[in-house]
Amino acid sequence: MFDCIVLREEAIFQAIRVGDAARVTALALTPGTNLMLPNKPGWLPIHQAAWFGQQACLRTLISGDYKMVNKRTDRGETALHIAVDREMSDCAVFLLDNGADPDTSNYDKETPLYKACERNNAALVAMLLNYKAAVNVHSIKGWTALHEAVGNNNVEICEMLLKAGAKINATNICGIKPLFNAAQTGSIDTLRFLIEHGADVNTQAADGDTALMEATKNRQEEAVELLLSHNAEANWTGRRGLLPLHIAAQNGDEIIVSMLIPKTNKARVRRCGISPLHMAAERNQDDVLEMLLNAGFDPNAMLSDERSSLYEDRRRTSLYFSVANVNLDAVQLLLSHGAATNLDTLPPLMVASRQGAIKTVTLLLEHGADVNVSDPPLLKLLLDHGLKAEPCFNCPLGDKPHPPLRSQSEDKTRTLEVHTIPHAFCEMVSSPTVSRWVGPIVDLLLDYVGHVTLCSRLLEHLDSYSDWSRIKDKAGDHHSTKVCYVDMRMQPF
Repeated sequence: MFDCIVLREEAIFQAIRVGDAARVTALALTPGTNLMLPNKPGWLPIHQAAWFGQQACLRTLISGDYKMVNKRTDRGETALHIAVDREMSDCAVFLLDNGADPDTSNYDKETPLYKACERNNAALVAMLLNYKAAVNVHSIKGWTALHEAVGNNNVEICEMLLKAGAKINATNICGIKPLFNAAQTGSIDTLRFLIEHGADVNTQAADGDTALMEATKNRQEEAVELLLSHNAEANWTGRRGLLPLHIAAQNGDEIIVSMLIPKTNKARVRRCGISPLHMAAERNQDDVLEMLLNAGFDPNAMLSDERSSLYEDRRRTSLYFSVANVNLDAVQLLLSHGAATNLDTLPPLMVASRQGAIKTVTLLLEHGADVNVSDPPLLKLLLDHGLKAEPCFNCPLGDKPHPPLRSQSEDKTRTLEVHTIPHAFCEMVSSPTVSRWVGPIVDLLLDYVGHVTLCSRLLEHLDSYSDWSRIKDKAGDHHSTKVCYVDMRMQPF
């Protein structure tokens, strides 16, 4: 007997699927049929009829037991939820006319009106509002029907909801209001609509981020432009203590950066403890880096102690970021705008040397980088941790004569114009700011190499001071014990 009932229930679902109302009627009138018995997914026949849009079957089922109209599935959905979600308008109207509750929520606390907005169906929204559906019900995550309409950039639905009493500043569990959602998703039409109806352009989420910041983060250029045109505040920081300009620089969004630069207060930037230049340099956003420098942002701005401590090397400057990234173009750009070379705890020159970035090293030396031999422990520490000394002695001219050093006067300062082999170590140490330290530098480097031959230029420098004569002897006197010592130091870091 039980097997026959089960088969009969399954037959009803099958008949509903194909819209056979006559068979549904016959099965419903058969003794023992239970129209309130769900199938395995937890659906009643009325849910099946709503899903497939079978209005005639709905009429038959409800006439058999009107109480089933608001029964739920195992997800808390009524037949009306299903009809709206499937955009079966005729079925939805029929259900409402036969007692369906327009405000019953599913287990995610989503009402049929919410689902209609989610489906972006203005006709269904209008129909539900005609049946006095509540407009300010919050879902389990705090979203309202207006949030959904805004996210879909549907001004028509937004207008209907506001006329029905929707709250323009309703917040979800993250403190996000409809305008914030519009900015976040780049929904320009609804963003403009909300602004025109008095929504706050400086709305903030619970974490402190503003709508402008969110639009910037998501590269919503039109939204940023619209917000700024309505005086959105560009000098408020968010949860990370960053301004919108910081985020735009990090993203490399030149259009948004160009809009934010004139709106951003440089004094406010300094109080953040990090410059947009740092953000651009860290992400190798060279075009943005140039824009910021041309706009007058300080190339020597330093990270605050707190932000610097987030990096193991305690870096401070934008120049350091570019050197660490082996970004020669950015290094050159920063130096050409006056970036100082010796502000970081660990000098960028040492970082470039460790990387073997000879062009960067040359550039830094040309702009006054201090080799810091007055602090031998630092240079020794770098050598102990893998800085390679051998390339310093690889001169292509060797013991052959080198082109002469030619002196010239410039702005009353004596400098040396070096005409030697490009990127050779002997060329670098021939600059006026470095040449006086050649002896100590070579002396220390020799401790980290095997047998080497000094080129004629280095010998020329060592001959310039009598106290350095022993260094020449050291270069040619590497015993086997010293070679073993060097080999041990040359193991990979």
